[in-house]
Amino acid sequence: MAVVKHITDECLLEVLRKYWGYGSLRATQPQTIRSVLDGRDTLSLMPTGGGKSLTYQLPGMLLDGVCVVITPLVALMKDQVDGLRRRGIAAVAIHSGMSMRSIDITLDNCVYGDMKFLYVSPERISSELFMARFAKMNVSLIAVDEAHCISQWGYDFRPSYLRVARLRDAKPDVPILALTASATDVVAKDIMEKLRFAEPNIIRSDYARPNLSFSVRHTDDRKGQLMRIINNVQGSGIVYVRKRDTAELLAAELREEGIAADYYHAGLPHAERTVRQNEWTSGCTRIMVATNAFGMGIDKPDVRFVVHYGMCPSLEEYYQEAGRAGRDGRRSYAVMIVGSDDRMKMERRFAAEFPSIEQIKKIYVLLMDYIGVAVGEGKFCSAAFNIHDFCTRNRIFAGTVRNALKVLQQNGYIVFTDNEENPARLMFCVSRDDLYAFRVEREDLDNILRTILRLYTGVFSGLRPIDVQEMAIYTGYTEERVMELLKTLWRLHVIRFVPKNTSPMLFLVDNRLPDRDVYISPQTYRMRKDMAVERLKAVFAYADNSDKCRSVVLQEHFGQKDAVPCGVCDICLEHRRKTKTVTSELADAILKVIPPDGITMHALAECFTVPSDSVAETVDALTDNGKISVGTDGLITINR
Repeated sequence: MAVVKHITDECLLEVLRKYWGYGSLRATQPQTIRSVLDGRDTLSLMPTGGGKSLTYQLPGMLLDGVCVVITPLVALMKDQVDGLRRRGIAAVAIHSGMSMRSIDITLDNCVYGDMKFLYVSPERISSELFMARFAKMNVSLIAVDEAHCISQWGYDFRPSYLRVARLRDAKPDVPILALTASATDVVAKDIMEKLRFAEPNIIRSDYARPNLSFSVRHTDDRKGQLMRIINNVQGSGIVYVRKRDTAELLAAELREEGIAADYYHAGLPHAERTVRQNEWTSGCTRIMVATNAFGMGIDKPDVRFVVHYGMCPSLEEYYQEAGRAGRDGRRSYAVMIVGSDDRMKMERRFAAEFPSIEQIKKIYVLLMDYIGVAVGEGKFCSAAFNIHDFCTRNRIFAGTVRNALKVLQQNGYIVFTDNEENPARLMFCVSRDDLYAFRVEREDLDNILRTILRLYTGVFSGLRPIDVQEMAIYTGYTEERVMELLKTLWRLHVIRFVPKNTSPMLFLVDNRLPDRDVYISPQTYRMRKDMAVERLKAVFAYADNSDKCRSVVLQEHFGQKDAVPCGVCDICLEHRRKTKTVTSELADAILKVIPPDGITMHALAECFTVPSDSVAETVDALTDNGKISVGTDGLITINR
């Protein structure tokens, strides 16, 4: 087994002080780290800002070998690798912006060098190159960040996460630490099953955020309510909206009001998104109006408020996004602004986003036609996929298509990757024997074919990532010339070639089926839809709630049994206001009914319809204020 046991607390704290400068751990960090050091598969449910990264970084330093970290964000990988390197810790990342040669060298360093941390995206796990090197590595721990993405019952299911289980096949004895800020009991159970935990092991942090005031505002004047929040709360904030055009329009309106605001959504080029996030993080931009594409991996501790400009589709998503406020421990605010027509919009959106099985089959057919694949063809085919163009051409709601893509992935028909940097890929359309028999009259084409065979393996079995720059260096051609030659071979049907791009990609797992043979599991579909209905109901209940502490509602949603009222949400503040009013009125009434010769507590309580405890508490308050006295005979009298 890769895990070294019997690491003392003194040794643990010594490493913590040496590399991170902390004298102690907090909340459930010690329990999680000890579970990992004991070699147990562990699911850690820890709120945003709870210090998740330390729960695998510290064990990674204490154990022999390399800790492999699965995370979906390239920016987060780079930030964490840079942070570890500044501390003198050997860490690397593999992402799509790297050349094949760089990836090769990086993996070699993890196999033969003294690397402590390797960050990788879930998509990379499907690479045979990665898996071959991973099998040779001395792996101490596998950490899976944003683990809720592996659950098909979760709000943010990403089929690429299902590949993480392949790591368990190669290293069955290496413990897995799964981390997420939001998972219900059902999702938590599914995470452990998908990652093949040896035994259930959940470490659940306290979901209470005592410095964060949750509130809901019911109004159709959203803009006016938002302006009151911005003007009354100092500091930076995030405003979450559902649509891209809403983000752009609202940011422009805020700028017209003299507020330093900008917008962010997935439709922006990657470089521009990075610039906008950096300007907000540095304080140049005060308010970021954004879709849910903004937030994962943000590490800005002084966000004073997060406003949801309408209902959120799930409490899991709401809690994670709202939790980006107040990570420095200071008073901050999470406000959901709900309009009178929000419920109807959410229900209509849900109906549109959750297509029927027949609609999913129809979308499969339209997808195949869109990328030009005939029945019986297309195995291992890939294509850049512009979902907005597809939806416009076929007049289908984008949410409907996204959910259909998820169901098609669950049923093994396609693999869909989100907007990311994709390296160039190619595969041979002819067999190895046919290729050798193939006669190319042009020397440059023959040179390129020989270069492909020398540099890359697996090009006859599937689409393999290639590096055009590397091929240019090897052949002596320019990159532009290499691209022209590859496209020529593509037109000659010798290779299938996908140029480097930053678009979402669609991969076919098998040949296109006849329409009648497309099968969607009704049971899986029904369970997924039922879970989505329950998530929506939970949001409605949260927004309609007028009696129960909002923090308690959220904590109980995530399975916390010992939740206590926070005292700072809108519900708690209203209860306090009413209590003060009742106490004040009751005090005046008590002073009026106390006779000159006094009255017993029992007799006084019978004069009122409120609970006797309230009367007793008010009598205590009046006594403390010196307005009444309680004699040794038990009589309550007014002080004159």
